[in-house]
Amino acid sequence: MNPLQMREMLANAQKMQEDLKSKLEETIVEASSGGGMVTARMNGKKQLLALRIDASVVDPRDVELLQDLVSAAINEAGRKADDAMQSGISGMLGGLNIPGLV
Repeated sequence: MNPLQMREMLANAQKMQEDLKSKLEETIVEASSGGGMVTARMNGKKQLLALRIDASVVDPRDVELLQDLVSAAINEAGRKADDAMQSGISGMLGGLNIPGLV
């Protein structure tokens, strides 16, 4: 491979990386638990953007239930963010199969 081709490949890879970073910031997922009692909103970078808790689930005598619902909602949002990222990467690679990447 000649140096010009190598430079072009590196430039394309950097562009793909920038596009992916932008896509991750723009991707928003939401997941809930307890039938919608707790809802977590997260971006593709797995940053928690919002957490909504229905007042009816806040019971000082059962803090453990609230903790479980919050954990479940956040974990599900994280899984959805991973799925969104994987489909985004697959789309950007145009069907290219790179082991360990997707």
